[in-house]
Amino acid sequence: MSNHPEGAIARKLVPRGLYARAALILFLPVVVVTLVVSVMFLQRHFEGVTRQMTTSMSHEVAFVAKLVDAAPDMAAARRAGVSVARPLELDLALPAPVPPGDQRLFYDFSGRVVIEVLRDALPQVLAIDLATDDKRVAVALDGPFGPYQLSFERRRVSASNPHQLLVLMIATSLLMSGIATIFLRNQLRPIRRLAHAAEEYGKGRILPYRPSGAVEIRSAGTAFLDMRNRLERQNEQRKVMISGISHDLRTPLTRLRLGLSMMGPDMPPEPEDIAALEADIAEMNRMVDGFLDYAREDAREVPAETLPACDFLDSVIADAQRAGQQARFVQFEGDRRGVATFRPAMLRRALENLIGNAVRYGSRAELDAALGPRSLRIGIEDDGPGIPEDSLDAAMRPFTRLDPSRRRSSAQGAGLGLAIAADVARAHGGQLRLGRGPRLGGLRAEIVIPR
Repeated sequence: MSNHPEGAIARKLVPRGLYARAALILFLPVVVVTLVVSVMFLQRHFEGVTRQMTTSMSHEVAFVAKLVDAAPDMAAARRAGVSVARPLELDLALPAPVPPGDQRLFYDFSGRVVIEVLRDALPQVLAIDLATDDKRVAVALDGPFGPYQLSFERRRVSASNPHQLLVLMIATSLLMSGIATIFLRNQLRPIRRLAHAAEEYGKGRILPYRPSGAVEIRSAGTAFLDMRNRLERQNEQRKVMISGISHDLRTPLTRLRLGLSMMGPDMPPEPEDIAALEADIAEMNRMVDGFLDYAREDAREVPAETLPACDFLDSVIADAQRAGQQARFVQFEGDRRGVATFRPAMLRRALENLIGNAVRYGSRAELDAALGPRSLRIGIEDDGPGIPEDSLDAAMRPFTRLDPSRRRSSAQGAGLGLAIAADVARAHGGQLRLGRGPRLGGLRAEIVIPR
């Protein structure tokens, strides 16, 4: 319980938006590294170098001060000091006014070290001026002939002003942060577009969306498009299914109603009438079963299994033969012991629909398969009339019958066999292809799924 307030405070401090969190992840290390490098560099490099250079310079100043202090008079002290100070690039002023105290600019961090080292090395120092001219160091000393001053260039006691490094680091950090912000915005824009498209789709509006950005974002965008297309296809299929049910059941129901209206207690039904009514009921059962097979999605929730492909196809053909269908397994290319990953119940239903269509519109069905390194191809041919080239796409739409003028007989279905097979192939990440069979000359349907 004691950790809850801390967790609440942490959640309040952390930004909620993705852009703000990404910016925090990006810029916080930059700021921390800049501060750490600045502090460490100022403390170790600038202070160490400045202390070493100032110590060396203090020996030169002490040597000149020793000559001035040993002179018998002021004129001799001036001559002795100038003769040594000039080759050492020191300026001597004797006598000289005494500054009120040590002076340095507030941002002159190395000036503190310069003043400290000079005062430790030279006991006669009265004041050190680093502010009047920030490019020179003026040291006021106490001598036997009054105060005097030795000055020299600032570069001789410090490598450079620390604030220049700080300004350079800050400017570079701001520049790189600006560039990083541009790249960050470009990387987050596809995520925002994806989120906006998903949010709008949740509200029932479909916005145009094209995957872009990094590979992971493109993968997520592609998965979103696949999901959206699948949901839209399912919604459309359900609409078509409802329309198909109302349309296809109307005819047998009308015949049932007419047949029942003609029956009465004084006119018993003929055996032909009873057979016709039973045929209508059987036809309605077949249509309802087809609708349910097409609508149900229980098999999609079953995980895929890795099974021997040839043995599975042998069992499908064996079941078809036991049902009295003229079907046979004619060819298998590849390793007959090779395996593939699929949902057996779904794939079996698709193949049974294709075999049923083949023997319904032809006299026999032949199945062949090829197991490649990446895919499993299953083909079913018949010797029927086939499907015209311009009607292949329409044939895979649900509730489509390519000969609507023909009166439905007991052998016809609800126009769902190819649609179910196409959905099964798509659910496995593959496709259903239709064409003319090279062996039997009828329709050839191929299901191609990845292994």
